[in-house]
Amino acid sequence: MKTQKIILLIILMATIGITVIACSANNAVEPVYHKISPDEAKQMMDSSESYTLLDVRTSSEFAESHIDGAVLIPNSELTARAESELPDKHVMILVYCRSGVRSASAAHELVEMGYTSVYDFGGIIDWPYETVGN
Repeated sequence: MKTQKIILLIILMATIGITVIACSANNAVEPVYHKISPDEAKQMMDSSESYTLLDVRTSSEFAESHIDGAVLIPNSELTARAESELPDKHVMILVYCRSGVRSASAAHELVEMGYTSVYDFGGIIDWPYETVGN
């Protein structure tokens, strides 16, 4: 009888341990693509100190006009440069391009690379706030 109680207690403890491990694994942050509006992006920028603003246009487009504080990594170079220039895969990344096509592609690519907080707010042509450049 005493042996049966000990065995049941061991089984119960093992089950609890497995449940705790499973719950911990389920709380891991999964990479997800988010499409947001320029207004939502601006609110996020104004309310957070920890984010990367990523412009995925060409260097000539960037020189012409960009959002202040943006980091330029052209969409065609993203795979090669992201790991070294965007080392924190958990920092919030706000992505834009000219019209929204390249930013959507880049955001999906970043998610595939394991970045967990990627927000695509489309094109600079829809950005109603200040920009800098020529």
